[in-house]
Amino acid sequence: MTCADLTEPYDVVIVGGGNAALCAAISAADEGAHVLVLERAPKEERGGNSTFTDGKFRAVYNGVEDVTALVPDLTESEIATTDFGAYSEADFFDDMARITQYRTDPDLCEILVRNSRDILFWLKDHGVRFMANYGRQAYRVDGRFKFWGGTTLVVAAGGPGLVDALYARAEKLGVEIRYETWVRDLIYDQHSVSGVVAVSGGATQRIYARAVVLACGSFEASAEMRAKYLGPGWDLAKVRGSRFNTGDGLEMALRIGAQPRGHWSGCHATAWERYASDFGDMAQTPHYQRHSYTFGIVVNSAGQRFIDEGADFRNYTYAKYGKEVLKQPGQVAWQIYDSKVLHLLTDEYRTRFVTKVRSDTLEGLIAQLDEVDPEGLRRTIAEFNAAVQTEVPFDPNSSDGRGAPGLPVPRTNWANTIDTGPFEAYAVTCGITFAFGGLHITNEGQVVDTAHRPIPGLFAAGEMVGGLFYFNYPGASGLTSGAVFGRLAGKHAARAARSLVTQPATAIS
Repeated sequence: MTCADLTEPYDVVIVGGGNAALCAAISAADEGAHVLVLERAPKEERGGNSTFTDGKFRAVYNGVEDVTALVPDLTESEIATTDFGAYSEADFFDDMARITQYRTDPDLCEILVRNSRDILFWLKDHGVRFMANYGRQAYRVDGRFKFWGGTTLVVAAGGPGLVDALYARAEKLGVEIRYETWVRDLIYDQHSVSGVVAVSGGATQRIYARAVVLACGSFEASAEMRAKYLGPGWDLAKVRGSRFNTGDGLEMALRIGAQPRGHWSGCHATAWERYASDFGDMAQTPHYQRHSYTFGIVVNSAGQRFIDEGADFRNYTYAKYGKEVLKQPGQVAWQIYDSKVLHLLTDEYRTRFVTKVRSDTLEGLIAQLDEVDPEGLRRTIAEFNAAVQTEVPFDPNSSDGRGAPGLPVPRTNWANTIDTGPFEAYAVTCGITFAFGGLHITNEGQVVDTAHRPIPGLFAAGEMVGGLFYFNYPGASGLTSGAVFGRLAGKHAARAARSLVTQPATAIS
């Protein structure tokens, strides 16, 4: 079955329907291109992984002036009681270098960092509404908030709010959007890409375009590809986001000779609700994250700690600690807190979507953790409590140096003795967000082949860009990267299409 022919091809076809794809579509439309977005998911599940985020952006900002410009509804009281600080380009560069063990591609990193502030204003101009990220990136201490970690702004209504705003803007600009359209291959003549092969409504279609932007995510939703590239055990991980991110874009690009790049055996993976659904579910997924481990201890079934919970702010450790949980027996661990820090736990710990035990006594808590060795846990807690540097003041808004040295796994910051009831423990497993391996692109977002030549007509953005992240990930860089490289790819795809506008092409057959 085929669909009716059109008299002209599209200028730009975007494969994918999340933040990166929509930023590419809007950018291409701003350049005057005729744009088609092909989203594999049905409309009610649109948005890829972006829908499942909480909407945080890591971006350069120059102090309270930038914050108030981006969040005009901040109250005078909020401004007066908050130290927003600043996050410079140097700060962002340092974080990217340190967190990726100095492997991040210098050119791509520079594009990300130097465009991160401007992309916030671009998004705001296109209808995205931001607010200050109180409660996650700033705690009230002595009546005052202090922001830390470079992720001061979050989209109002989180990931769904971001996705809805971008779709509304794209539609206003005349971008055509097709849902439930699964792109299976590229149209390629050994020289250039001139469209895609897609399945929709049981029909296979050849959709022609002067340029194609691949922005359809990584392979995290494919158990087979996770085991193949990330290694044994990764097929057992939960998927935090879209069930449709099965690596199709990567595979079709590799089939025509695109050059793989980046850390293909590495990924973004976090501590996640033990009994979470296998894939993202918007009714429940926002309640599954467990990122307050910096204020407690994390133990395995032997009752032993296996990470430095306070090595750094959670923004700089959470994306690598999921892997450490996956290594534990049964792919499970328990986060344990006492009453001194329960008020600091994020809202996700207070929903009904938790695997939790609670007791007024430590012995009562241990008795309920029947899969954890009780003697091992008693010994771990006693040794930890004895090592905590209680003479150092506790400050959740800074790297306070309140550690627990001399242990098999030392503790660097935010150490508190586990000795004051009531006590709570939460079961976690590993939840994968996306893999770090992707495609080699030029500084204009064009995909490069294995002979190191740009492939005419083919661009990539979002999780499909390889070379940015290695080993770990500075929290909230993903949405920023998707928006920056989406806008970049869309702009250059539109300009490439314009250069071909006088050449004849078949539309759809």
